[in-house]
Amino acid sequence: MSRFDPRGKVNRALLVGVSEYDHTAPDPQGVNGQLPAVRHNRMLLEDALNRGGVFGAGEVRALPSPTPDDFSGALRRACREARGLLLLYFAGHAVTSTPGDELHLQMRTARVLTGNGLPGSVTFSLVLGELAESHAEQVVVILDCCYAGNAAGIWHRFDDPKRKKHKVLLLMSVQPNRCILGGDADIATPFTREVAHVLDGGGEVWLSELYSRVKQRMAEAKYKAEDNDSQRPQALAPPWDSDDVLLAAGPALPPPVPEPSWLRRVLDRARKAVARLGRTGLAAVLALLATGAGGYGVLVLTGDSGPCRPPLELRVLTDPDLEPAMRAAADAYLASDANTTDDGCRRGGVTVYSAGAAHAVTALGEDSDPWQQPHEDVNPQRDIGPQPDVWIPATRADADRVTEAQVERVFARLEPDAGPFAYSPVVLAVPKGLGADVPPTRRSLSELVAALKRSDSKAEVRRADPEFSESALLATVGLYGDGADVRGAEQLIARAGRPEPSAVRLLCTLPEDDAADDRSAVLVPEFLLRSGVGCHSVTRAERTAAYPDDVPGLEPTFVRVRWEGGDRDAQARDDAVDRFRAWLTSEDGREVLGEQGFRSATGERGLLAGKAADQGLTDSVPPADSADATRLDRTLERYGNAHGPGRVLFLLDSSGSMAGLWDGPSGGPGIIEQTLTGLGRGDEYGVWAVHGVRGPTHTELLDFGTHSRPAAEKALRPGKGGAEVRDAEADPHAALLDALAFMRERGAGDERPQLIVYLTDGEDDGRLTGDRLREVEDRARESGVPVAMVTLKSGGCDRDRPGTRVAEAAQGRCLDAGDDLVPALRDEVARTGTGEE
Repeated sequence: MSRFDPRGKVNRALLVGVSEYDHTAPDPQGVNGQLPAVRHNRMLLEDALNRGGVFGAGEVRALPSPTPDDFSGALRRACREARGLLLLYFAGHAVTSTPGDELHLQMRTARVLTGNGLPGSVTFSLVLGELAESHAEQVVVILDCCYAGNAAGIWHRFDDPKRKKHKVLLLMSVQPNRCILGGDADIATPFTREVAHVLDGGGEVWLSELYSRVKQRMAEAKYKAEDNDSQRPQALAPPWDSDDVLLAAGPALPPPVPEPSWLRRVLDRARKAVARLGRTGLAAVLALLATGAGGYGVLVLTGDSGPCRPPLELRVLTDPDLEPAMRAAADAYLASDANTTDDGCRRGGVTVYSAGAAHAVTALGEDSDPWQQPHEDVNPQRDIGPQPDVWIPATRADADRVTEAQVERVFARLEPDAGPFAYSPVVLAVPKGLGADVPPTRRSLSELVAALKRSDSKAEVRRADPEFSESALLATVGLYGDGADVRGAEQLIARAGRPEPSAVRLLCTLPEDDAADDRSAVLVPEFLLRSGVGCHSVTRAERTAAYPDDVPGLEPTFVRVRWEGGDRDAQARDDAVDRFRAWLTSEDGREVLGEQGFRSATGERGLLAGKAADQGLTDSVPPADSADATRLDRTLERYGNAHGPGRVLFLLDSSGSMAGLWDGPSGGPGIIEQTLTGLGRGDEYGVWAVHGVRGPTHTELLDFGTHSRPAAEKALRPGKGGAEVRDAEADPHAALLDALAFMRERGAGDERPQLIVYLTDGEDDGRLTGDRLREVEDRARESGVPVAMVTLKSGGCDRDRPGTRVAEAAQGRCLDAGDDLVPALRDEVARTGTGEE
C-alpha cells in the first residue's frame, strides 16, 4: 500500500450539501423532504478541513443546494484545478434505479417521475467519469446519503480500460441498498459528525484510519439506518488494499485538563465560598453539615455546576490573506491563561473564517438584512458564513466602505477600533536572480515594475484577484496610480486564466513550474514571505522585497459587529469579545503576530516581538498612506471594467500567398477558430479579411459584435461562403492603421480590455518598412491597444522584423512558427476575453 501526502500541492475540496429542495412531499413528484441537518454537515466538515493542515486557504469550497448544472460546473472546475488531492463530499437525497443499479445524487431541482424518470439528479457514473479524468493525483469521495454503499459496485463495473478510476477512493456512510435517516435539524448527521470529529482531532489522519475510527465510533454509538438496521460505514474494498491518503495533519490538541474528583471540586469551591463569607459563612456551613444537609448546602453555597460547560463561541470573519495568521492567533488564545478559568475550563471559543474582501464589504453594507433573513438570490449565510461577532478586515478603510454603503435600515452596526493592531506592507517580491537592478524602496510601483522589465524582458509580475484579496486591491491602487491608463497597467500583470483568490494561494502555486517561479515577481503582503503560511513543504525561489511607496499597507483592524435582535446574550458576548481583543493586543498576542511576520502598527514599523528581518527584507519601513475608502471603491470599479467583456479584432491575411497556409487546424482560419474558446458571450469581436493595395484594403468576414460560436465558426469555414483566399496582395500598413483607429474609437468611453490580432505569412512585409513602419509604431503607442503579430512562418519575430517592432510598440506579443502558436495565441485572446465559462 502506498501513502499519498498532498501537503504543498494544489488541492481542492468540493463540499456539496443539498439541504433545500424545490419539490418535496406531498408533491407526488417531490423528494421525501427537506434536510436541514445537511446545513450543519457542510459547515462542520468545512471547518474541520480548513483546520486540518492539508487544504490551504481558498482550497475548500462549499456548494449549498446546487442545481445539476451548478454542481457539474463546480465539479469540472475542481477537476481541472486540482493537481494533488481532490476531495468530493456529497450529502443529500439519493436514489437507485433499476435495471442497472445506478446511483442518482439528487440536486435541488430533483423530481421523481413515473417510470424511473429522475430529472434534477446526477448519476454517480457521470461523477466517477469526471473524477477519473481529473488532473488530481488522488481523489477521495465521501458520500453521506441513502444507498451510498452502492457507489462501490458502480466503481467496480465502471468501464475504464486505462484504469484511471484506480486513483478514486470511496468512503460511504451506509452499506449498499440501505436508506439512512434524515437527521436532527439542530445537528449534523451521525456519519458526517463522526468524520469531522476524527479529522478535527489533531495530528495526522489517513483515509484508512478515518474509515476504521468512524466505523468503530458509529458501532459503539449504535447508530441506526431505516428499518432499525445498523448503520455501518463502508470503504471501497475493506480491508484497505489500495492507496492511502493523508486527509488532515492539524496541530496536536492540548492534553485535557484532569478533572478533579467530586470531593476535590466541592472542597475547593467550599474554601472559596468560606473565604468570601467569613466566620458567619463557616458557621452556616458547619450547621448544615451537622444537620446532614452538608453536601446540598455546600453545593448551593458554592454554585457547583459539575464539569466544564460548553463555552460561548465567537465568530470571527477576516480577509483570506489574514486567515492563516488569525487562526494561529485564535489557537494560541484558546489555550492561553486569559481564556482559562481557575478550574481549567475554557472561557470561550473562537471560529475564524474568511470571505473575499469585496464580498464581505457588500454583505455587511448592502446585504445585512438578507444575512439575517436570506433571500433566494442573496444569501450571505450561504456564500460567506454565519453572522460575525468580530470582523478583522485588512484595512480600516473597508469598515468605512461598509458605513458609506449603509443607506437604508441597518441590521449590522460596526464598532471599529480607533486604529490597527498590526501592519504589513505590500511588497513586490522579486526572485534574487532578477532583483539586482530593482531599487529596494523610495520608488512607485510602476517604477519598480519598469525597472524589473528593463532587467529582464521575460520577467513577469503576478497578483492575486483584487475582487477577493485586499492585498491585491491595495497593489492595484498603486498600479493604476493617479489617472493611469488602466488597460496599459493591466497589461503589466501576467495572466493565464483565472487569478488566484489570495496571495497565499499565489505563493503556494508558483513552485509548480520552476521556470515560472524563477521569473515571476509577486505582489503580496510582506508577512507571507516570513511565515510561508499554507505552503507546508513547498520551497519557493528565494525572493527579495521591494517596497513601493505608493501602495497602502495592510492594517488589520478589530471591528465589533452588533446585529439587530442579537441582544439575548449581548453581555456575555461583549465580555468574550473584550477578552479576545485584550489578548490580541497584549504582549502575548503581539508575540504570535510577530511570529507570523507582522510589523508594529505605529512608530518605525519594525517587526513585532523584537524579531529581526529575514534576508531579503528590511528591519523597518516608512509607512505609506493608509488606504482610502473612496479610492478603493474606484480602483475596484476600474479593475472590473478592465476585466469586463473584451474586444478583439482579428486581421486575417487573405492574400494569394496564404493559399498553402489556409486549410486545416494549422491554417489561418483554423488557428483563429481555435482561439475563440478564450472569448465569452459578452465579448465583442470581428474578423477582417485583409487583401488589396488599392481601394478597400480589407472586407468584413465577421461583423464586429457579440457572436455565438456556431456563427463565428461558419464565417471562418474555408471555402465559398466563408473564408476565402483572394487573388491579390495585402497592405499590412493600411490594414493596421485602419484597425488601430477602429479599436481606439470603440474604447474611447471605457476601460474594457482590447486586442488586435494580425495573422499573416509575412510575404507582404515589404509594405511595412521605413516611414510606413514608423507610422504604425507611433500610432500603436498612442492607441493603447495591444497588438499580437502572428506570422505563420519562422523568423517573423526576429529582431527588427516588422512584426517584432509593431508588437513591442503596442505592448503586445509577436509569435511565429517557432512558437507553440495556437496555445500562445489563445492565451493572448483569453487575457482580453471573459472565456466560455
